Amino acid sequence: MTTETRRPSTPFSYFDGKIGFGRGALRVAAAAAVVASIAIVVGGGVVRVTGSGLGCPDWPNCSDGSLSPTAAMGIHAVVEFVNRLLTDAVCVMVGALIVVARFQRRPQPQVIRWAWVQFWIVVLNAVVGGLTVLARLNPYLVAAHFLAATLLLAAAAVTWDLVDRSHNGETRPAAAKGPRERRLAWMLLAATAGLSIVGTAVTGTGPHAGDSGDVPRMAFDWVVVTWIHAALAGAVVVIVALMWRSSSPGTDLRVRTAWMLLVLVAQVGVGVVQSVTGLPNAVIVVHMLCAALVFIGAVRVFLETSPRRGPAVTEMNQA
Repeated sequence: MTTETRRPSTPFSYFDGKIGFGRGALRVAAAAAVVASIAIVVGGGVVRVTGSGLGCPDWPNCSDGSLSPTAAMGIHAVVEFVNRLLTDAVCVMVGALIVVARFQRRPQPQVIRWAWVQFWIVVLNAVVGGLTVLARLNPYLVAAHFLAATLLLAAAAVTWDLVDRSHNGETRPAAAKGPRERRLAWMLLAATAGLSIVGTAVTGTGPHAGDSGDVPRMAFDWVVVTWIHAALAGAVVVIVALMWRSSSPGTDLRVRTAWMLLVLVAQVGVGVVQSVTGLPNAVIVVHMLCAALVFIGAVRVFLETSPRRGPAVTEMNQA
């Protein structure tokens, strides 16, 4: 009996058996995707504080009939256009991750799935960003744009966690995963998500509207939402401190909560500087960088307490 040779079902299938990447390449690609997702958040912050949100007044072109800004459009158009190019760079990074994950010598389907999740979130964020420009920086769309970038941070963190634990899972002590740790992890993730959401309200009511023109603002009291934001930040610090204190020395949970505490301390310091110096632009960008790192840290702590973490490591190391 002869077996009919199947034709490649996708362009990727054609290269099966012809190319292959090792774990080192996958780690580099996954790490690059994480860095790119952070860069998207920081780039958006730069656009906002420089008032360049409508530097390119059209989308997907920068202006009528021109994909790139003209010299007459000024520095704001350049800042906004560079931010759009950053999205293209993220697409390249995520595309490279998909390719490297797809052609691993030891297949890791979970990593491939999460790499594709990153790709579609990038597409979503680009569309929301375009709608934000067309809506003349409607503050609720601006908030959605930031939250889509936060989703990308989460997906990139999950992908990196899968890659990292498949490489190191057998060499690191397992963290305690009792009901208390799991409850605290859920509380941490919820509080951090709330911190990001309320943070968009702080921005949407604050002085940095994203453009020097007449931009609509959210109908909230800036002082009230700022205090709510600060209270949520305090809750996040307390939860992480409790998790760090209850975790066993040498475990991943202790390491991850320790790093998150360090970032939170830096974030609190940045917040204090903001409040006493009148919200300088550079400090706001640093604040957004720390916010991205805090959210990634919360996702990684949550993943470390997952009851499925142990079996997943075993499965991937045996692949």
